[in-house]
Amino acid sequence: MPDLKKTSAHQYIQETKLDRETLFRKSRPEIESCGVYKTIPGARTIILPRSWPKDGDSLLDILQRRRSKRKFSTGTLSLTDLACLLWAMQGITAQAGNFFFRTSPSAGALYPIETYVVADKVEGVESGIYHFNVLDILLEEIRTDVSGKEVAKAALDQGFIAKGAATFIWSAVFRRNMSKYGNRGGRYIFMDAAHICQNLLLAAEHLGLAACPVGAFYDDELNELLHLDGQEESALYLGVVG
Repeated sequence: MPDLKKTSAHQYIQETKLDRETLFRKSRPEIESCGVYKTIPGARTIILPRSWPKDGDSLLDILQRRRSKRKFSTGTLSLTDLACLLWAMQGITAQAGNFFFRTSPSAGALYPIETYVVADKVEGVESGIYHFNVLDILLEEIRTDVSGKEVAKAALDQGFIAKGAATFIWSAVFRRNMSKYGNRGGRYIFMDAAHICQNLLLAAEHLGLAACPVGAFYDDELNELLHLDGQEESALYLGVVG
């Protein structure tokens, strides 16, 4: 593969390497920070359940069974199961001083990943796109004129997405992480998204649901659906559940 070293991905890895000699001498871009929590002012909200059944198989059993599944029934997802999935992904579990820790790890406890829910078949939730307000445990309505069909189209026309009960879209607020870590922060952002997605997949298996991660999509089209500018905040990853 003679062009490997010419790719932007390869160049990024090389340019963000750390070593003992230059760790504290490398210049770092000055990026203004921003708040840890995103909210949608004035949005219609849906209060999520805060408890659900915890009995079930052991983590090792769940890991053994976990597979990406792209075939879904026509059944609906309960609001309790949706809340459980969201908590598993990014629920707050502890506090230490000014830091609120969550179910998934994040570099510097900065949590630059935001979660959006495209609800197609969720009990008591109108079809549309919602933002997960982590701090208040709410869904904040973004728009109700979009369904999984539009998401599937933006995701390289992968039709199975439109058949899921809910699609989770994870975006990155770049400034939230990179104001501290600079160029290296880009690596941590992708790690954060992966941690969150794995939590979703394991929680879905625990609840007896089918789930599949999706990384292929047209960036600008998906950002447009979420009303994101693609510069300060941009979509990174998806997970479909049914």
